[in-house]
Amino acid sequence: MTTYRPLYMPEFPDIIVYLERLEALLAGQPLMGIRIRSPFVLRTAEPPLETLEGLAIETFERLGKRLVFGFPEERFLVLHLMISGRLHWRAPGSKIPGKLGLAAFDFAGGTLMLTEAGTRKRAALHLVVGRDRLAPFRRGGLNILTATPGQFRDALQRENHTLKRALVDPSLFDGIGNAYSDEILHRARLSPLTLTQRLNDEEIRRLHQAAREVLQHWVDRLRREVGDGFPEKVTAFRPGMAVHGRFGEPCPECGTPVQRIRYANNETNYCPPCQTGGRLLADRAISRLLKSDWPRTLEALEEPAGSDHHGR
Repeated sequence: MTTYRPLYMPEFPDIIVYLERLEALLAGQPLMGIRIRSPFVLRTAEPPLETLEGLAIETFERLGKRLVFGFPEERFLVLHLMISGRLHWRAPGSKIPGKLGLAAFDFAGGTLMLTEAGTRKRAALHLVVGRDRLAPFRRGGLNILTATPGQFRDALQRENHTLKRALVDPSLFDGIGNAYSDEILHRARLSPLTLTQRLNDEEIRRLHQAAREVLQHWVDRLRREVGDGFPEKVTAFRPGMAVHGRFGEPCPECGTPVQRIRYANNETNYCPPCQTGGRLLADRAISRLLKSDWPRTLEALEEPAGSDHHGR
């Protein structure tokens, strides 16, 4: 049987660990040069990237799933890896890979390489001047690890979506995607199809606690795995996950085979006894329901309505 592997966008734990390791390696280090192999990755023309050469990185920030590198005079390099973009730490002056390579950022101690798998290049790099120019990249979602129970409840029930859709909405919650939403819903023992405005207080409390526990657990685990190295294997399919990417394998809580729903080039994994009262959800009507509650494109999910960030 062919294993189905949906595409994976780096999520909250991945971005946190990327930033921590980048800060450890590059804080205060002058950027000696930038090599762009793919012209499509650079989405802004002014100011030129060359204006960063010789400047040291002063700050490392996260805007949702975006990485933001701050330089002197409020110059900010904003990177969105999208689905298949990845960062790699290589020896100084390393050659950009011919097939996957998009760009290289050269420092005295090494080269930060940006690659992207697949034929459709979605990773995006912007250079803006002025902190106010970062505003369009902010989606407004809550940081689960710092949100109060009241803030969480208000965001969750602002609109009436399925729980799966609500958790991955960057205007509601910050940095959660397909993989960790599955893990959160399994920990909370809630169906991915439950509508947000039908949850009672106890279910909302349970979901908030599960979200905090799952994200913190995976941040801590990835930190330990990476150690003093660099996160080279950023994937959604990790040993130790309860349900995500584990279709047909036993649920770690009850032993029942994990089930899945496919829709709009995505997949939701869940355990029937733990989350749906034993009911199977994977039929055509259910898939249509989730698909109708999902944006038509990844860009529609990741960008604010009416945004024009990709134009030069």
